[in-house]
Amino acid sequence: MTVAALIEDDGRFLMVQERIAGKSVYNQPAGHLEDGESLLDAVIRETHEETAWHFKPESVTGIYRWRHPENHETFIRVSFAGKGLCHDPASELDSCIERTLWLSAAEIRCQPDKLRSPLVLRTIDDYLAGSAYPLSLLANLD
Repeated sequence: MTVAALIEDDGRFLMVQERIAGKSVYNQPAGHLEDGESLLDAVIRETHEETAWHFKPESVTGIYRWRHPENHETFIRVSFAGKGLCHDPASELDSCIERTLWLSAAEIRCQPDKLRSPLVLRTIDDYLAGSAYPLSLLANLD
């Protein structure tokens, strides 16, 4: 299970450039759910670890299943849209992150070979189309 954050500011999205399996790719701030962690806590943590931004989730953009075409691993991703509250430039980023950057949807769309997966563009397209489900959709039953 993975989570991802969509943070838009003036038509540009906060992205990370990360090195995965020797390849430099673009992705939203995203990562795996840790044991005992809620989906909201995971997306807040991952966003800070990868971008040094404090994230406030406001809606669920979608829940996506994707199967990697090469290794056949299946991923379930919950994507959240929200606000970047403040940036903490003193925070150290995860080691796989090469840099953070702000890109427009057009800039992202014209580089499909540089995206970590098709989930990156799909979640942006859904967000731009108005996909926004309330956070109350999520339930923690501990």
